[in-house]
Formats: sequence, C-alpha cells, structure tokens
Amino acid sequence: MSEKNREGKRTARERMQAQRAADEAAGRRRKKLIVGGSVLAVIAAAVVVGVVVQNQRSKPETPAAAPAGTVGDNNLVIPVGSADAPSVLTVYEDPRCPACGMFEREFSSTIDQLEDQGKIYTNAHIVSFIDRALPGKGSKNGANALACAQDAGHFRDFHDVLYRNQPDETNDAFGNKAVLLNLAKQVNGLDTPAFEACVNDNKFGGWVSAVQQDFDKSSFKSTPTVLLNGQPIYPKNGTEEITPANLAKWVDAANQGKQPGTPGTNGQTPAPTSAASEANNPSPNAG
Repeated sequence: MSEKNREGKRTARERMQAQRAADEAAGRRRKKLIVGGSVLAVIAAAVVVGVVVQNQRSKPETPAAAPAGTVGDNNLVIPVGSADAPSVLTVYEDPRCPACGMFEREFSSTIDQLEDQGKIYTNAHIVSFIDRALPGKGSKNGANALACAQDAGHFRDFHDVLYRNQPDETNDAFGNKAVLLNLAKQVNGLDTPAFEACVNDNKFGGWVSAVQQDFDKSSFKSTPTVLLNGQPIYPKNGTEEITPANLAKWVDAANQGKQPGTPGTNGQTPAPTSAASEANNPSPNAG
C-alpha cells in the first residue's frame, strides 16, 4: 500500500473518531439538559408546594370563641397556677404526641405540686399538628376537649387524665369523641351536659386552629417544648438532663429570694393583671 493511501485511510479514521467524539459529547450535553430540566421542574414544584403550605400556615385566624380564662394574644394560652407566681413554665403539647405523654406521665405530679405551692405559673399551648401527618382527628378533638375542660374550670385534672390514658400515636382513639367524654367521667364535676355539648359540637375548633397557626409561626418545631422563664429546659437545661428533681431544683434556684404566689383552686386562676406578671409571662412566639 502506498504512503498516500495509508495517509488517506488514517485521515478518514481520524475524522470518524472525531465525529464519534463530537456525537458523544452532544449526547452528554443533551442528557445534562434533560436532567437539569427535570431537577428545575422538581425544584419549581417544591417551591410551589412550599408557598402553598406557608400560605396555609400564615393564614390569620381569630377564633370566634375562646375558652374562659385563656390569656395572651387572641386568648390562645391556657394558664394554670398562681398568676403571681415568681416563675413561668411554658409548655407546648399535642394530645397525640407520644413524647408529650411520656413527659406528662413523668412530670405532671411535680408540675402540679409546684403550681399548688405557688412556685410556678404554667402557660399551656395545646397544638394539633400530628393530625397533618397521620389519619384521624385525635389531636384536634383532644385539643378541643381540653379547651372545653378549661371553659368548665377543670383543665388541669382533665389534662392529666388525658395524658395518663393516651393511646399510641397511630391509634386515633382521641378522634372518637365518646372516648374523650368517657375519660371526663374521671374528673369530678366535668361530666356535664354543657361539657358534652362542647365536645360534640367542636365548640372551640376555631380556637384550636388558631393555636396551631400561632405555633407554626413560632420558632418551635416539635413537642413537647418546655421553657422555664423563657429558657428551654427539655430535654436539658444547659448540661443537666431534666428530671422531676432537677425541675424542682431549677425552679427553686430561679425563685430564690422571691415570695411564692397565692395558689388558686385546683391549680386554675384568672389571667395575670400586674405588670410584673406580664413581664414574667413570655409571649407565645418569643417562648
């Protein structure tokens, strides 16, 4: 074969290799464009969903009715204990929240005792977000029943009964109003036609939604969230794990040199009226 022919074949082969490389490069670019477009489409869809969710969360709602004795902006907070107690315990809980159930079963007797001694004033925020993730209405119906108990003057006792009898998170027992009404029989004076109607008619459903919306706008993302005088103490206060004994110790340290408040009946008192009480009472969003 002549040198001329060999050169011609080599040139043709190089052209074919170059064309193949160009075709492969073009294919890779097309693939990247397709994948990139798909990613952008997914991101765009996520943004749309996020905006919709945020719009739903941010939708303002003023409850048509709030339970008697509630306090704070739009009366979204249930107060328990002496209004002039030197320390404020803030608690965010969902009736279906298993961690809240564990917390209450371990700490409710200590918290009740601290309230009865006039050492703390509790701000209870009853949220209901678990119904968003799991089928049923246990969070909302349970929250409404707690609001009905507050309206009847028996919040603390019914609250403690509810958490002592809390079902598994995936068991929507509290979605059944008959279950809630049956539990109310364990609280002296709560099992009344007025309470039954309040539960069955979902009287404070708007209030329950407003409390949840307030929680959505806060910096808190889980339950239970527990604060002592505005500082997080669950599951730790600094480096110390929370225990009933430590909680009592932390309250005593915070109250050192201060007079205890005047305990109310069954741990329930009217809203605070003094400037000092308001200063000690953190806003729902500030914690």
